[in-house]
Amino acid sequence: MTTLLRIDSSASGENSKSRQLANEFVTKWLAKNPDGKVVARDVTANPLPHFTGETLGALFTPEESRSAEQKAIVAIGDELIAELEAADVVIVSAPMYNFGIPSTLKSYFDYIARAGRTFKYTETGPVGLVNKDAYIFSASGSFSAGEPFDHQVPHIQTFLGFIGLNVKETFIAGGQAMGAPGEEAFNEAKAQIAVAV
Repeated sequence: MTTLLRIDSSASGENSKSRQLANEFVTKWLAKNPDGKVVARDVTANPLPHFTGETLGALFTPEESRSAEQKAIVAIGDELIAELEAADVVIVSAPMYNFGIPSTLKSYFDYIARAGRTFKYTETGPVGLVNKDAYIFSASGSFSAGEPFDHQVPHIQTFLGFIGLNVKETFIAGGQAMGAPGEEAFNEAKAQIAVAV
């Protein structure tokens, strides 16, 4: 069975344009993979704790020396990484909030970035260990993709690539606060999805 892991991060729920693009992809993916399984993780509906000194302390404490509290902290990342490793395809949907990604998505990234598990350091630099295809679905109020202040899409692409995910395509719906131009961009992204799947 082929498994698709979808990570959603918009606080707008079903009104989210990035989430709607992801829905479009999933519908078409299931049509091509009728026996496929979709695992959904909504990091806004179920937010993860932000990284703290306690989080880092737990991760850097040898397993046999961890307290019960530290074991519980490490278990959060263990579950997320196992879920990621079990997937065949990964999709990420995200809005732009204040030029970047939602803090809930950043927390997710912080938990799944683990040396020796999702990436490793080598003499020539870090190497990603998660060898899977990925797709990104993004939306923003203005047309910001590729602008110097776009810290949304490049952040996601860089992080996914860092842990070894191969970003096949990025679907962008800009201008969502600008009326007709935004609607046109959204429809264009949907048309691109129809061809890509």
